[in-house]
Amino acid sequence: MTILVTGGAGFIGSNFVLDWLKQSDEPIVNLDALTYAGNLHNLESLQNDARHTFVHGDITDRALLDPLFADH
Repeated sequence: MTILVTGGAGFIGSNFVLDWLKQSDEPIVNLDALTYAGNLHNLESLQNDARHTFVHGDITDRALLDPLFADH
């Protein structure tokens, strides 16, 4: 099973992602458009963590989501 988190580079989302990965080995796909609240600096500690996949994109982008769901 893989967890999809949207907005996972923002304050609340990144804290959820970090907390989840401290407690679980289940992988996370982190989808964020990196608008005003998104900040990749919040996720720096996960750079080499294979359980975390960051995808820069928008939840409304069907062309992005279809292959993302197929791959994960």
